[in-house]
Parts: sequence; C-alpha cells; structure tokens
Amino acid sequence: MHSPRSALPCSRASKLAGRLWVATAALLWSSSGLFVKSPIFADWSPTVRGPLLAFWRATFAALVLLPLIRRPRWRPDLVPLTLCFTSMNVLYLTAMTLTTAANAIWLQSTAPWWVFIFGVCVFHEPVVRRDLVPLMFGVLGVAAILAFEIPGEARGGVMLGLGSGVAYAGVVLFMRRLSAEDSAWLVALNHAVAAVVLLPWVLRWGQLPSLWQLLVLAGFGALQMAVPYLLLIRGLRAISSQEAVAIGLLEPVLLPLWVFLVWGEAPAWWTVIGALLILTGLGFRYGLLERRS
Repeated sequence: MHSPRSALPCSRASKLAGRLWVATAALLWSSSGLFVKSPIFADWSPTVRGPLLAFWRATFAALVLLPLIRRPRWRPDLVPLTLCFTSMNVLYLTAMTLTTAANAIWLQSTAPWWVFIFGVCVFHEPVVRRDLVPLMFGVLGVAAILAFEIPGEARGGVMLGLGSGVAYAGVVLFMRRLSAEDSAWLVALNHAVAAVVLLPWVLRWGQLPSLWQLLVLAGFGALQMAVPYLLLIRGLRAISSQEAVAIGLLEPVLLPLWVFLVWGEAPAWWTVIGALLILTGLGFRYGLLERRS
C-alpha cells in the first residue's frame, strides 16, 4: 500500500503527461491552415471547398485509424458526439475558406466558454478557479476579433467560426465522458460518420481531387486529425475538459504563425493582440498559479 506522500508525485506526473498530450495535439491541429490555404486547392470553389476538405480529411483519418481499433462498443453518448464532430468540421473548414485562417481558428476558440457553461450546468463538473484565468484572457482575445470582423465582409465566416466553437465544446465534453472507451474506435467513428454525412454532397458536386491533392489530403487526415484526437483522448484521462480546452488555445496562437510563414497570409493587428492575451492567460495559469499549488 502506497503512502499519500508517494502517491502525490505520481498524480502530478499523470497530470503533467496529460497536459503534454493535449499540447502536442494542439501543435498538430495548428497545421490545418497550411492544408486549407494551400494553392494546390485553388481550383476548388470557395463555396464548396470547406465541405470537400472536411469529407476527404475525415475519410483518410478514418482509414488510418481503422486497423488500430481494438474494443468497439456502442454507447448512447456516441450519437451527440458524432453530430458535434461532423458539425465542427464543416463549420470550421468553411469558415476558414470565407475568412482568414487566424479569424476562423480564433472564433473556434470560444469553445472554452461553452465547455465551462455546459460542463458546469449540464454535466455538473466542478469549477476550478485557476482555469478561469486563461478563460477570461481568451474572452478578451476573441472579443477583439469580433469587434473588428463582424462589421466587415467576412461576417458569414465569422458566424460559422463561432458555430464551430460551440460544436468543438460538445466534442471535448463527450470525448471526456467516453474517455474510458477505445480511443481509436471513438476517433475513427467520428470521422467515418462525418464522411458518410458529407458523401451525398460530394457526389453531387462531382469535384474529384487529383493525385497530388489526394496525397496532401491523406496527410491532412492522418497528421492533422487522426493522431491529435488520439492524443486528446489520452490527455483527457488525466485532466479536466476545462483544462484541456485551455491548453488547446495554443492552436490559435500557432496556426496563424504557420500560415504567415508558409503562405504569407498575415494576421491583422487585433489578431496579434488577441494572441498575446491568450499567451498571457496560459502563462499565468501554468506558471505562477501552478507553482503556488
């Protein structure tokens, strides 16, 4: 029997590992703008590019994960999970084709608010005060984008980005409730359902990718979706959903940077200010407050 003193470092080590899994997932997620903004998809109309990318990304992610499934099991929570996941994919990728990559990902980053509201009010998760710090800074950062972007021409992309944030919150909450299930099964099922839902529209549009586009789409599905979601589920076994989405705010900080460095799409000054606010919140939460605990 272990003493409480010996169990404490183990608990801290488990939390640290969970945070690192989620941080790595956020790093891989942040590559989405590199794929969506790639000139290789320039011949796809912006009106259908988002759903097309969502379909092919989901298809390849499901195919990559299929051989890894070990314990498939039906649970009622799988229904709302797959619906949230499909909505998140379509709304986010369509938003990114209608506005800048920075705006799309930052608006999806309203997810921490919804996770906090749904988690506390619906799933009765405990309120962790220190997790409110990055949440408040995140609110200020996203508010800067809304203040400058909603009056502009990209209003449609802005609203879709906000919708993707609500859907993403649902994904995180239901992923945590199902975190004891086989990770590969959960992630593969999400992507498979998304692909099946989108298939009729893809067939109707008749836009088939070229060989080089297929290769890029395969990397999109495997590296930007399949692997990160496996890491997210693993991390959710050690940390709360509120903390997971707070760490996931690294994604909107990194994504515009990669897009600017590779494709030259520069974020607006208010986007830069928002990024600094998010970084400040994360630094305060996992620097000062963590050392005091």
